[in-house]
Amino acid sequence: MTEPSRNGSRGPSRRAFGGRALALGGALMIGTVPGASAAPEPGPGSGPGSGGAGPASGRARRTTLRHGSAERAGLLPEHLDRLVTDAESFLRPSPRRPWYAGAVLLAGRGGTVALHRPIGMAVRYAAYDEKTDTGVELPADRQIPMSEDTVFDLASVSKLFTSLLAVQQIERGALVLEERVTAYLPEFGGGGKREVTVRQLLTHTSGFRAWIPLYKEPTREGRLRLLWNEVPANPPGTVYLYSDLNLITLQLILEEITGHPLDALLRIEITAPLGMHRTRFNPPLSWRPSIAATEDARAPWSGLDRGMVWGEVHDENAYGMGGVAGHAGVFSTAWDLAVLARTLLNGGAYGDARILSPASVELMFTDFNTAFPGDEHGLGFELYQHWYMGAMATPRTAGHTGFTGTSLVLDPTTDAFLVVLGNSVHPVRTWRSGSAPRVAAADHLARAVPVRPARGRTAWFSGMANDTTATLTLPALPGAARLTCALWWDTEPGTDAAHLEHSPDGGTTWHPLPFTVTGATPGPHPTGTATGWSGRTWHTVTADLPATATPSTRLRWRCTTDRRYVGRGVYVDALRVLSPEGHPLFDEARPADGARIEASGWVRAED
Repeated sequence: MTEPSRNGSRGPSRRAFGGRALALGGALMIGTVPGASAAPEPGPGSGPGSGGAGPASGRARRTTLRHGSAERAGLLPEHLDRLVTDAESFLRPSPRRPWYAGAVLLAGRGGTVALHRPIGMAVRYAAYDEKTDTGVELPADRQIPMSEDTVFDLASVSKLFTSLLAVQQIERGALVLEERVTAYLPEFGGGGKREVTVRQLLTHTSGFRAWIPLYKEPTREGRLRLLWNEVPANPPGTVYLYSDLNLITLQLILEEITGHPLDALLRIEITAPLGMHRTRFNPPLSWRPSIAATEDARAPWSGLDRGMVWGEVHDENAYGMGGVAGHAGVFSTAWDLAVLARTLLNGGAYGDARILSPASVELMFTDFNTAFPGDEHGLGFELYQHWYMGAMATPRTAGHTGFTGTSLVLDPTTDAFLVVLGNSVHPVRTWRSGSAPRVAAADHLARAVPVRPARGRTAWFSGMANDTTATLTLPALPGAARLTCALWWDTEPGTDAAHLEHSPDGGTTWHPLPFTVTGATPGPHPTGTATGWSGRTWHTVTADLPATATPSTRLRWRCTTDRRYVGRGVYVDALRVLSPEGHPLFDEARPADGARIEASGWVRAED
């Protein structure tokens, strides 16, 4: 089932960035990807066997997971504590009803799982009462609490497994990324779909509408007929539109070229090699007590009258297809998904197993949708999506969500991964909206990754609050000619920014001050503004004051955020102001000068 967007339409908007990749005749050709060469953060990412360079490094890395402390993972423990506290708040009305009945939270970095916490209930309700808009609770002795090993219906997170299986076949030469689908499924060409390619299925640019009710057809032949005759809503390659039909079609291709059903492929190619023993389609009845319940499925909110769904796939089309579908139907645990995340961050290997080459993983994390800014997409993976990745979002951050309340986010830049599995449709889908718990968890994990000051023990930090303005103002310095400082920024692109400003009248009016940056993303900033992602590394800023500067001229950094999402924030360090001859008029390293800085909303952070 298609995950609803934050604005109520199908398919959330995406953010823009570059990156190219081609696959011709089964051979992979990787183009330049922004950020691929960025240095990893200090911490476990720089240690042997702990990751941090991301799959682009191509080196053989076999990191496996173990539970450990936040410190061992190179994370700040207080922010993981806040992650749990915030997640628990969504068990209460948020705003009218709980966002989920329960969840399992898992966060880690490198080879260490620093947080693995169940909260709330896996099974709480027997039914939903639409007349009173309340859940009919089971007796207390029949309710089942969440545990670390609770199994969840992943819903659309299942698409990642289908995509992985497809990329394996591309790697082996059995599937060609730019080939037409009709080369594998000749009947697919009906309805004007002859030009649709495999790549367009994987990046949701095929032209398919979001979904069609295949479950209404009782036979496989009838469902195939609907798919073969489906007329695209848009010409292939012209629009991004998230569609379940893309991955259903990809399932049919995989089954055709391999001769195996999708559930067997999943077991043979992914879960068995990686030891993901609690990941499969159609879990057996013996698993039912350990599975989180989903929805009291009845009309009009559901297409099928099934009562409380528990232990079977929630998605109507997947249910109609016998529980095995390319777009939905996989059940899994938080730990198994962490193994998958670690495998991809390792470049396709885990322990003694390798399921993909580093080049193939790089392909999955490369944006193919540069023509559709805001809808960045690798092969199967969504990229750079603040609407659920929160402050973990970078042009290299990959992930996916599921309608039932599930999500997976992995960030090669910091070697961090986050799994949030919730039963947010229990007892009914209408109780939850948006992705606030996912964003909150991602924000806290992002904040838990430390940013080391450029010089000394602390640096100025703008914070990560929404809808705020923070100012960092220097005193008036007669004779000032140039500002230099270190700057680190990661903000929601366009809407949140750091502004360098000068005031010729002692602070009454402020004007933009252009500056130049050297570092990972060098260049001029003629509007005096830095926004978006800078590679999560320190940069050197140089700004020349206008010749009209007066003795009362002041300088400040001003950071602004909107109400929606935030990045990791802005750090400023090593502030210095020089005379025309280059003599230091102000140096925050000198205690007397540092005490003269006026900070509103900024704090000194050690991280």
